[in-house]
Amino acid sequence: MSVYVHQFENGLVLLGEQMRSLESAAFTFLVPLGAAYDPVGRRGLCAITCDMIQRGCGSRSSRQFIDDLENLGVDGGESVSVAHTSFGGAMLAKNLPAALAIYAEMLRKPHLPEDQLEAARQVAIQELRAVEDEPGQKTMQELRHQFYGDPWGRSGSGEMSGLEAATIDEVREQFQRGYRPQGTILAVAGKFDWDSLRDEVGRLFGDWDVPHIGEPKSDAVPSRGTHLEHDSSQTQIGIAYASVPYDHDDYFQAWGAVGVLSGGMSSRLFTEVREKRGLCYSVYAVCHSLRDRGSVLCYAGTSAERAQETLDVTVSELRRLTDGVEQVELDRLKARMKSALIMQQESSTSRSASIARDWYQLGRVRSLDEVGRLVDALSCESINQYLAAHPLGEFTVVTLGPQALEVSVGTP
Repeated sequence: MSVYVHQFENGLVLLGEQMRSLESAAFTFLVPLGAAYDPVGRRGLCAITCDMIQRGCGSRSSRQFIDDLENLGVDGGESVSVAHTSFGGAMLAKNLPAALAIYAEMLRKPHLPEDQLEAARQVAIQELRAVEDEPGQKTMQELRHQFYGDPWGRSGSGEMSGLEAATIDEVREQFQRGYRPQGTILAVAGKFDWDSLRDEVGRLFGDWDVPHIGEPKSDAVPSRGTHLEHDSSQTQIGIAYASVPYDHDDYFQAWGAVGVLSGGMSSRLFTEVREKRGLCYSVYAVCHSLRDRGSVLCYAGTSAERAQETLDVTVSELRRLTDGVEQVELDRLKARMKSALIMQQESSTSRSASIARDWYQLGRVRSLDEVGRLVDALSCESINQYLAAHPLGEFTVVTLGPQALEVSVGTP
């Protein structure tokens, strides 16, 4: 499958990948306004703004906006990450132009009604409280903050003080400065005609003109971590260490190593920490990437009584990874990845999100065939060479539970 690319004069990038076997189409907007852009003292302003722009736009009231999307059968969603506010939707292919027209009004001409600010604020507060009620999620959120620092370690949910203090004027200012074509990515996957799509997007967005603002800068270095006091019979453990970002030539070697560590019930962490010793109810590790830096994030949830042992064994497995991977482990990993690639080929939603992410991270799109070749090229020798060339550095550790743990997890 080839990917179409068109950049409009105002900076908006349109990506398209045709999936002719489908009768659906899906789109993903990445708007370059995330938690990293929230002003000091107003953490969560992006989250409120994201909600507010959906409360009526152009000729549509808040109710009409929702009804029109539902009448088109749009299965949509939105989220705020550290770098972006994203909007996505999937529908029958014939309804794609009408859906994009509605989202164009939302992104360009929202009402931002003052009388609905409190309702939007309460939605954001409830989402933040939902995170507070999920100890594992709260732990990993704090882990990213401790590892990446400010502003790129922030959570899209914001902070209670910022949510409570935000005013309608600040929401409108945030919208005016952040919702802009320069840096915005629109990715479409599924059944569509490229020429028609490009012309329609040009009609909807071609005269969109908002000044560009630069990205926030940060020279923060990872901390050693922290302990969050929490009265519970359970303890949550988060561990992070530096890795290569998504655009690095060795990213798939790093991904292969972490896939052996965590991926399926035969992975090392599941086998050694959960199955053999019964130490925890959940354990995993994933590669995580910002545009210019990367990490491996590891999580374990366990009982307070066995927390220290869980931390020690998990760290031991992280260190043991540097001894190398074996062929049987790599074969299982490749089989899982091939299954994932096949499922992506059947999902316009998944593919639109992937090509948008690729463009942001790489400035180009990796085809599924290219990803397949990169997976096929992985070998024990190549992964082990990567591990030898990138020894583990210091760990950042965040624990949440009734008592702090002994953390002696520096350089192996």
